Amino acid sequence: MMVPEIAANAVPEDAYLLDVREIDEWQAGHAPHAVHIPLGHLQARVDELPQGDTVYVICRVGGRSAQAAMWLNHIGRKAINVDGGMQSWAAAGRPMLSETGATPYVA
Repeated sequence: MMVPEIAANAVPEDAYLLDVREIDEWQAGHAPHAVHIPLGHLQARVDELPQGDTVYVICRVGGRSAQAAMWLNHIGRKAINVDGGMQSWAAAGRPMLSETGATPYVA
């Protein structure tokens, strides 16, 4: 099954962005409006995602988010993988913040 993908610099400003990385990765740096649900928790927390809206899924480089997007599409949700993950997000100069107060980075 092919997973739809989008370039990090093409993710709409008002997109529902789901970050599926682990907590330490999230704390180091994430998109300001992203929602954090680690991949291992996604099945149990899927009802927290909006019904009917496209969910843009991001991780560090795109592997875990591709798995998440594939599963979400399989269960009838609309999901798009962010190609290259947070590494591409940062490289594109998209905004980031950290939970630690330090300069955000991709862990």
